[in-house]
Amino acid sequence: NVPEDQAEKLLLASWGLPRAVLEKYHSLGVVQMFEWQAECLMLGQVLEGKNLVYSAPTSAGKTLVAELLILKRVLETRKKALLILPFVSVAKEKKSYLQ
Repeated sequence: NVPEDQAEKLLLASWGLPRAVLEKYHSLGVVQMFEWQAECLMLGQVLEGKNLVYSAPTSAGKTLVAELLILKRVLETRKKALLILPFVSVAKEKKSYLQ
């Protein structure tokens, strides 16, 4: 579980994302994460680019964790990222709102 003193980490706004990104997530109804998502982001040196392997049921929110890691990394390093998705429909959905 996320420690009480780090409960603000559940809020997307506490992850240093640009306002435009936060507004887009908010328009989609995403204002905060589940505890397990924040736990993934706070594990070890994940935010510094170390690997993360996690598993959750379909529609549990795995993609949000990946998106936040990718967005933070791209914004901090100014490098490109490659996001591989399992289905064309998911790829089209992500393309439309990541643009």
